[in-house]
Amino acid sequence: MALSEEFEAANRRAQRRLKQTPAARSAGYDRTCERIVISLGSGVDLMVKPQNVEGLERATAAQLDVIQISASGFGLYFPKLDADIYLPVLLEGVLGSKKWMASRLGSIGGQQTSTAKKRAARANGKLGGRPRKAVG
Repeated sequence: MALSEEFEAANRRAQRRLKQTPAARSAGYDRTCERIVISLGSGVDLMVKPQNVEGLERATAAQLDVIQISASGFGLYFPKLDADIYLPVLLEGVLGSKKWMASRLGSIGGQQTSTAKKRAARANGKLGGRPRKAVG
């Protein structure tokens, strides 16, 4: 495939993406509700807690004050953090890499309590507790 054909194919893919995915028109940090607010071209406003997004989880309000939107409207850049967010995956509910998301879900799951979990912990304690990990 010639270079110009590849360029044209990429442009066609981009045009399809623009039609299928709402792009950001504006973005900012709302200190009152402590959320990143993204206004989409579709008329929908999206609010996201920064601590739920990989790369922004420890950011201060001052670091979140400046947000740049890419020319396509699909990228958000936080220059004070040198962090990027790709809007299409954010809209799909992906807030970070698979490894990061799995660790967050595991952490949340470990904090949950239930009667069954308490009962299992008590039974495990009667048996001497959790077995030690094998060394070697």
